[in-house]
Amino acid sequence: MDLLLQRQYFKEGTNSALFINGHFICFMIELPWLNNKRQVSCIPEGVYEVKPRFSSRFRDHLQVLDVSQRNLILIHPANDASKELEGCLAPVSQLAGIGVGWSSRLAMQKVLSLCHQAFERKEFISLTINH
Repeated sequence: MDLLLQRQYFKEGTNSALFINGHFICFMIELPWLNNKRQVSCIPEGVYEVKPRFSSRFRDHLQVLDVSQRNLILIHPANDASKELEGCLAPVSQLAGIGVGWSSRLAMQKVLSLCHQAFERKEFISLTINH
């Protein structure tokens, strides 16, 4: 399954639209681009593998693998990138501003449902990030 994240960069944060196999799924929020600095920047554009992950903090979520000079990049719920993200990505149902959105848990469930169906079919999931 192919995920496509089309970004718009702003000084205060990054807003994106997420598409799966060409169909719009939700919006995504991230921190601004700050040269891939750990915990304060969104990750570089490119193509990445996505795997399922579980933790007590975020429960079911996703991990973006093989990000240059970074580790533990997750896709998890958050409604305000500047307050809740440390370099990760968060799906949101609606954008409310730059790096801010609404109903992140609902959007996360939508993304997880589609990804888990693909994982059950033993499909490789790629995430392409561009602008």
